[in-house]
Amino acid sequence: MNKKTKIKQVIKNLKEMFPEVQTQLNYNNPFELLVATILSAQCTDKQVNNVTKKLFQRFKTPYDFAEGSIEELESLIKQTGYFHNKAKNIKECAKTVIEKFNGNVPDNMDDLLTLRGVGRKTANVVLNVIFNKGGIVVDTHVLRISRRLGFTDKKDPNKVEFDLMEIIPKNECIDFSLRLIYFGRSICKAIKPKCNECNFFDICIYEKK
Repeated sequence: MNKKTKIKQVIKNLKEMFPEVQTQLNYNNPFELLVATILSAQCTDKQVNNVTKKLFQRFKTPYDFAEGSIEELESLIKQTGYFHNKAKNIKECAKTVIEKFNGNVPDNMDDLLTLRGVGRKTANVVLNVIFNKGGIVVDTHVLRISRRLGFTDKKDPNKVEFDLMEIIPKNECIDFSLRLIYFGRSICKAIKPKCNECNFFDICIYEKK
């Protein structure tokens, strides 16, 4: 079975398993989503949501983050890990959004990548959720499962993204990423995957299945 035939089967089955999907990060405006996604690096969405519940009561707009105390910001996001770097990134990101984009989160990849702390994964989350522009969000789940299913042999998330873009129809990109994340959390886990419950057992090439 070639990759394009296999991906059609995977997309079909994922739709049946997870018909309705959406980002698990809580936010009230585009910049809050950007901040939440930056905070999600090396942190679970659940933990990020616990932190942003209080954070977004204090800081709501790019102006709030740019003008606020970095010490206060650090204290509010400490539980997400790497809080010194994340606080610096978010503060500089807010300043750039104000200075270069009039306080508005940019709606294209090139501009988003000029923001401190924003890589392709974070940019794709914002583009997908806010602007409905198809892109593959390659997080740890998407990376792991794409390799196990034989869609890529790469380990670099950016290279995996481009491998997936070659075989996934553009109109499926947004929901495919989310469905694979749901699947990774519930079935195809990093440790002790539930292979006996997996619809893709026959096409999986994971050596430990």
